[in-house]
Amino acid sequence: MRFTLSWLKEHLDTSATLEEITDRLTSLGLVVDKVIDRREELAAFTICEVVAIEKHPQADRLKICHVNTGAEEIQIVCGGANANKGVKAVLAPVGSVIPLNKQKLKVGKVRDVESFGMLCSGEELLLEPTPEGIMVLDPDAPVGKNFAEWAGLDDPFIEIEITPNRGDCLGVYGIARDLAASGLGTLNPLKTVKVPGQYPSPISVNINEEACPFFTGRLIRGVKNGSSPGWLQKKLESIGLRPISALVDITNYFTFDRGRPLHVFDADKLKGNLNIRISKENDKFLALDEKEYTLSEGLTVISDDSGIVALGGIMGGEESGCDEATQNVFLECAFFDAVQIALAGQATGVISDSRYRFERGVDPTTTLPGLEAATHMILDLCGGEASEVVAVGKEPPIENEVNYDPRLTQQLGGLEVSHDIQLEILRNLGFKVDHQNEKWRILTPSWRPDVEQAADLVEEILRVEGYDNIPSLPYQGRPEPKPLSRLQQRRLVARDTLASRGLYETVTYSFMSEKDGGRFGGIPTELQLLNPISQDLNGMRPNILGHLLDSVRNNQARGHEQVFLFEIGPQFSMKTEARQTMMITGIRAGHFGNSYIAKPRPVDIFDVKADIARLFNIIGMSYSLDRTAPEWYHPGRSAAMKLGKQVLGYFGEIHPRLVKAYDIKGPVVAFELFIDDIPLPRRKGTQKPKYEPCLYQVVERDFSFVVDNSVASDEIILAALDKNSDYGRWANVFDVFELEDNKKAVGIRFRLQARDHTLTEQEIQGFSDKAITQVKEKTGGVLR
Repeated sequence: MRFTLSWLKEHLDTSATLEEITDRLTSLGLVVDKVIDRREELAAFTICEVVAIEKHPQADRLKICHVNTGAEEIQIVCGGANANKGVKAVLAPVGSVIPLNKQKLKVGKVRDVESFGMLCSGEELLLEPTPEGIMVLDPDAPVGKNFAEWAGLDDPFIEIEITPNRGDCLGVYGIARDLAASGLGTLNPLKTVKVPGQYPSPISVNINEEACPFFTGRLIRGVKNGSSPGWLQKKLESIGLRPISALVDITNYFTFDRGRPLHVFDADKLKGNLNIRISKENDKFLALDEKEYTLSEGLTVISDDSGIVALGGIMGGEESGCDEATQNVFLECAFFDAVQIALAGQATGVISDSRYRFERGVDPTTTLPGLEAATHMILDLCGGEASEVVAVGKEPPIENEVNYDPRLTQQLGGLEVSHDIQLEILRNLGFKVDHQNEKWRILTPSWRPDVEQAADLVEEILRVEGYDNIPSLPYQGRPEPKPLSRLQQRRLVARDTLASRGLYETVTYSFMSEKDGGRFGGIPTELQLLNPISQDLNGMRPNILGHLLDSVRNNQARGHEQVFLFEIGPQFSMKTEARQTMMITGIRAGHFGNSYIAKPRPVDIFDVKADIARLFNIIGMSYSLDRTAPEWYHPGRSAAMKLGKQVLGYFGEIHPRLVKAYDIKGPVVAFELFIDDIPLPRRKGTQKPKYEPCLYQVVERDFSFVVDNSVASDEIILAALDKNSDYGRWANVFDVFELEDNKKAVGIRFRLQARDHTLTEQEIQGFSDKAITQVKEKTGGVLR
């Protein structure tokens, strides 16, 4: 939500500073995201007039400008092609600082001619570029006046973040109301003047009350739709909106000023009466964004006899839009159902300021007052004559009644607030309070439908009283953590074991598309989602392998050929009472080997069999094998693990058909274990992996040593690590290159890691220097 300080003060009578206002907004939960205040930066810049021009005696492209500052006449050397006699410009006097380069101006000489200031371009003031030269102002700009004040740049800009429940603060008036309730000023009441109708409206309206409970409108004939006045244009421009025409600018003004969306139809383009109805399948709609939308069934639309003229509460239609030739308009101010607006917005993808507000809740009591206020402004700015109001339906009763105990601020919020202060806060926020001792009956205001229970009222009181006032206290009575069950302990051991085998743990979505789910037995109707986060994740996953295969493809697409992954998590089916089974699923793709001696070999079934054997050895369980693996495994290169008739899991090579479907470079091998279904061993406890995990980062360094052919590679490695193995964890020969004179170059990669800290650059360099020295002393090898 964007607004300016002066706009806020139209509704809030306050002497608070900008800093006090922004601090209070944040403390109220309206977090300030951006503040732009250029008053101090532009304070020295004034409006001047060029009264005479002389040619510079030593430069063809420079001019000597005699400038009237309003107080005196000064001389300025300028190179702007448009710096001509009679133009009004922005003067940067001596001593001012140019915003673009932070340069402080001094009296200077330009080709031996003194210059007492500078005529500024748009770029130098961090405004719109002026490629033709200096910034030329309107002829009526007052000489001597502060430029920022005249241009409206002295008005601080504020942008705040609005949470979805605070639709009441999507208008400047609502923000002022919240600040006033917190004690930071007085709220100026809205003045709505009822406009008497001069004639019956020739356009009637029918509504579907589920989609639009309350609709008001009226015809205004004889309007003149030109440009809106300067004050309105500057107000909209200050928050980043482009002025379009008086009629459209008025509706935009009320959208941001009061959080009350409206719409104007060109009445001469409407055919017959208006009908707020539910769309039919394949209805067509040409919107104001010049795009044609094919609508699905069930969306709220406004139509006339010719078809759809607006997507209700979201966007008007191109064919009934207002332009410069518009003379008669039908002004609409309605209350649309928030859920219907959200469904229509999601179905069409249309984004508008109106949709943003209706989705979050518009105050229904502003419907008729909003129509009257907009009518009054249209008559003032565009002229015309208004009809009687067409009102259909009624305002929905959205106030909530809440029973409240004022002691809850201490019990739920940890802050003791006196009953009198609580009563004052709630009434200032617009709540109606009927109180008797500790039992309060509270009626919420029409603009706060999100307040539904006593805890919501505690939050309202605390945010006004100040979250900073809540004391920080140690938590008392923290319960002792429950010990892990043997099943949970086994999962942790399995995680460490697989990590020690070189597999990386992943965490993927529990959802899957129907297409991918069909490759693993399908997703039953009962496990399909009614409101998925995306259409590609519209069901509960029947198997983890699908996501791991996706990860393999994504890694290979980015150049990582060797992919070893595992995940511990649930997969879902209707075969168990809980409808989910805890799984350990692992996958290996790519090749093994990174040595100049042995050629890389592709992964195979024995690699995952070794992973399983290690895991079963640690958890203390034996198993038998048979060839009854599921269809997503290669039928001749896979097996099921069983304990009697009970299936413990599967492993093997992924079927080539599936590898091709996922666009993976094969082969790919995998395993699946029903970890919680594996019986616990009779002996208590579980073996721990015989390794010490380290959480600190690994660093690799490559060296190429030139040695005699008679020197073995392991001699070089042993020499480098001798009394130098504090950080050296692993070494591998990756290349041997024959040289002349009975020499060879041996490429060795060292992996360095400390067990208790992250290695510093000095420690890494110290290892390298010592390794080079020791290799030279013990083998005669030198760094290539």
